[in-house]
Amino acid sequence: MDPVQILVGTTKGVFVLTDDPNGGGWNISGPHCDLWPINHVIGDPATGHLWAGGGSDWQGAGVWRSVDDGATWSLSQLSQGEMARWAASDPEFAAMIGGVPEPAPYTGEIDSIWSLSAADGRIYAGSKPAHFFASSDGGETWDKLPALSDHPSRDSWNPGGAGLTLHTIVPKPDTPGHIAIAISAAGVFSTEDGGASWERSNRLDNAPSHSHHQHGDDHEIGHCVHNMVRAPSEPDRLYQQNHHGVFRSTDDGRNWHDITEGLPSSFGFPIMVHPEDPLTIWTIPMNGDIQGRFPPDASAAVWKSEDGGETWAAKQDGLPRDNCFFTVLRQAMASDRRSPAGVYFGTNTGSIFASADEGETWDEIARHLPAVLSVEVLQKA
Repeated sequence: MDPVQILVGTTKGVFVLTDDPNGGGWNISGPHCDLWPINHVIGDPATGHLWAGGGSDWQGAGVWRSVDDGATWSLSQLSQGEMARWAASDPEFAAMIGGVPEPAPYTGEIDSIWSLSAADGRIYAGSKPAHFFASSDGGETWDKLPALSDHPSRDSWNPGGAGLTLHTIVPKPDTPGHIAIAISAAGVFSTEDGGASWERSNRLDNAPSHSHHQHGDDHEIGHCVHNMVRAPSEPDRLYQQNHHGVFRSTDDGRNWHDITEGLPSSFGFPIMVHPEDPLTIWTIPMNGDIQGRFPPDASAAVWKSEDGGETWAAKQDGLPRDNCFFTVLRQAMASDRRSPAGVYFGTNTGSIFASADEGETWDEIARHLPAVLSVEVLQKA
């Protein structure tokens, strides 16, 4: 089998889990990135280069990068936080952290980086508050692309529970410049020119909905999108987990169809699609927004559909079925390209669960990590 690395962003840096080819389990390295809170980590399968986006009001916003398989990391600071201001006024504190940090270009505009994606020879980043950035030099320097920041609907955007975050970036394979993004809570936007212009993509289709769950209104999905994925083998097919349910689009996001029926809840964060079968998807419902955000009945289950969301089945073999109160956050689920496909997710209690049989059975492959914010898979080409 091709070697797999699991890239894990946490509240205390990046961890990398590497599959032992001799069957010895998973080796863990970390924490990397100076214990920064890392919202998203991605890797380039061709080069093995890694990028990790994160930050906070304290550190400011930045993207860390590694060109040596995660052994060493360097930081591109996009904005400064309270730490820099403290250092500027307190010589002892400045000496403790190695000096006063250099100015950063977007200080006062963004607090953290929430999402990353590599496409078209560029690295893209989404921030909190929601702005769209691009790097053409491997993540060393960054430009803010103004079209999203200046979008005519921006005054109507409302922050979600974590703020106004651009948390999902999904390029369209083999179509340069074509990207869909999701913002909580402004909805889905798409560009066909690499971010020079954007259109909103939140329209419900005209098919009757059989779901008993309420969504935004009769014409649009709710704008609080939690996560969105594109089917690699059918690029016009998108799925999203929304604050108000799960939705499917087969026309590149122009129209969305409610596929929540059969799930125990309309609320959840991650959704994942099979790398080869566009009809196979996985999601992890939570019991509700203000009910605790843990699995329904405190019994963990990954819900799987093999028909594009027309029907769903709970997969619990190997997961904690009693007294389970963890949350799985929006970017904390991923799959590999093995056959059968492996599926992975992380919890805010610091566990990583893995399935080697497309979600039918599960094993806990790491525990006691910091709270997991994101999970991605790197399989080198």
